[in-house]
Amino acid sequence: MAKKTGKKKTGKPTAKKSTRKSAGKTPSAKSAGLADRTSANELKERKKLAKSATKAIHELYPDADCELNHTNAHELLFATIMSAQSTDVNVNKVTEYLFQKYRTPADYANADPTEFEQDIKSTGFFRMKTKSVMGAAKMIVEDYGGEVPDNLDELIKLPGVARKTANVVLGTFFNKPTGVVVDTHVKRLANRIGLTTESDPEKIEKDLMELIPKDEWIFMGHAIIWHGRRVCNAKKPNCTGCTLNKFCPREGVTVSV
Repeated sequence: MAKKTGKKKTGKPTAKKSTRKSAGKTPSAKSAGLADRTSANELKERKKLAKSATKAIHELYPDADCELNHTNAHELLFATIMSAQSTDVNVNKVTEYLFQKYRTPADYANADPTEFEQDIKSTGFFRMKTKSVMGAAKMIVEDYGGEVPDNLDELIKLPGVARKTANVVLGTFFNKPTGVVVDTHVKRLANRIGLTTESDPEKIEKDLMELIPKDEWIFMGHAIIWHGRRVCNAKKPNCTGCTLNKFCPREGVTVSV
């Protein structure tokens, strides 16, 4: 089981704020609140489910954390960008070599694009990811003094970075609960458990942020992903062996173990 290979260092210089404007990105998850979209009884039931799920998942995965290997903020950022449409296991295989070859954001910014594409080819969508990683690295160097920004507004200005990636970096490395990471696993489980009926990641995140205490946002994002990978998979979840089956309504599940 892969885990991050390093802790954040203290005393890092504060990154400068960029004067560039983000193109079409929003720092907040937009949707009407649950109280406006659900009945009082339904809201009460969802809060009850959220409380039960949080307790059960804590017991199952007390050490849940990001499974992308990294030793600093820019490694985590670039690994997260590369993890899109890939797996953490596959990305970790690539970064084992990549992080030795490219040590600083400047190294990534100045890399040869064609060579970098080959370095990360096995992660899929390697041309797009090369543009995102190198573009983000260049902006970090030019606008933030070589330091990954530690706030949401600035992070989502970087190429290839939206709320999910920003939440991963801010929560995992900087220990800042700016939201709940919503990937395909969290999207699937949040609906199956009955915490949301939404399909849009930002709306799902908004619902989870209302139902889950803020001091649990970071942990629950990672832990729900762990549960999705280990038990509640997409095609045939192991409902029989799942400790959440005592209260989980199994919304949308038609075939299970």
